[in-house]
Amino acid sequence: MMRTRKWLLGAGLVLGALGLLAIVLVRLVPSDEELRLRATAELEAALGVPVSVGALHWQLLPSPRVVIENVATTQTQPVEVKKLTAYLNTAALWRRRLKLDSAELEGAVLPQLSLHDLGNQQPLEVTQKPEKREEAPKTGPLPFDELPLVQFAFRDVTWISRTGVRIGFDGEADFDAGWRPRSARIRRPEITPPADLALTRQGQEDRWEARINLGGGTAHGELQLQPRDKGGLRLSGKFKPQGIEVDSALRAINQPPIVAGKASGDTTVSASGDTAGALARSLHTTTSFTMGRSTLLRFDLDKAIRSLGKAHAGKTPLDAITGQLDTQNTAQGMVVSLTRLTTSSGVLSASGQARIASRKIDAEFSVDLVDGVVGVPLRLSGPLDKVQVSVPASALAGAAAGSVVLPGVGTAIGARIGAAIGRMLGAEPAGGPRRLAPVEK
Repeated sequence: MMRTRKWLLGAGLVLGALGLLAIVLVRLVPSDEELRLRATAELEAALGVPVSVGALHWQLLPSPRVVIENVATTQTQPVEVKKLTAYLNTAALWRRRLKLDSAELEGAVLPQLSLHDLGNQQPLEVTQKPEKREEAPKTGPLPFDELPLVQFAFRDVTWISRTGVRIGFDGEADFDAGWRPRSARIRRPEITPPADLALTRQGQEDRWEARINLGGGTAHGELQLQPRDKGGLRLSGKFKPQGIEVDSALRAINQPPIVAGKASGDTTVSASGDTAGALARSLHTTTSFTMGRSTLLRFDLDKAIRSLGKAHAGKTPLDAITGQLDTQNTAQGMVVSLTRLTTSSGVLSASGQARIASRKIDAEFSVDLVDGVVGVPLRLSGPLDKVQVSVPASALAGAAAGSVVLPGVGTAIGARIGAAIGRMLGAEPAGGPRRLAPVEK
């Protein structure tokens, strides 16, 4: 009986202590509403714009977690988060450190223009060391652990470009200390052929193997982070595009295809800055590419020259294309430049350069006939959805008479060249009409 009473007394003391602990926790731990209001205030202070938080829930069992729902910034195009679940590391909490074993993002909208207006980011460091901070007061925020986040997964995330193009992504990442990805994968869901990027860190170096699948081909390579002499970081990389269907690759990022055909070549990547955002905003790529038989979509080169630019709807089959493609992120958006561009189609060849910025094109080409003896200038300008094409009439003056004067050169060209241009303008020599090059209508 004495032993039973002791057990009952012990059990009663334990239950009483647990009950007292529960009362203390209820009084000390803020309610969901208090946490929601606190999260709203801290997000607004950090981002510099008004923020609304629909709901915030926390629970201790079976493991500590926080769920935040329906977050949106008050902007013309709001940044939205539908649901974010964070799983806290218990051991780190006992040390009064904040560490997330994992985080799951389910649904988000990220407009590029709105992200650019948000608050400052913390500078990146090449070597991350544990911060020497004073312990935060019990009522204040906890400092981050050296490894703040172990795993992150996201799905149904939509990126909206400056020009309004929406692109959906899913993915996941495992992190090392200092927010360095140990491995990561980003993919476009429901895209055929697959479009995805996989990164794998090489040891403890700031160097990652990158494997890209796009347009039925690949673009594998390597990325590296290095310190700059003046502080901050420099990102560099090299890739080897192989057998990428250009039209399929453009559709994978919701861009209208311009040319159809397989491209291969070499790509270099570079960027610099003090923050991850600065790196992204300064990103520059250079690709030297070659394409075999391909098709220029939505543009009939033969028709454009015949009509002096008044008509150009159709397609142009091409024997080959070579050139250099540069992309440069700027404060006003991405600028795309094509240089050293050469192409051929039958007895016709062309060379030139083009620049695309703010959805407008400015391009100049020289169309050559008869083994490149003649250069007929062709200019493209204006909005991409309403391109203006012009061929100076002076460039073709005298063609019917069997001669033509090249603009800016003043060289008289003989009857053979004039006859070729005459056929191009519709004149029919003996033997009936002849087309300059086969054109798919």
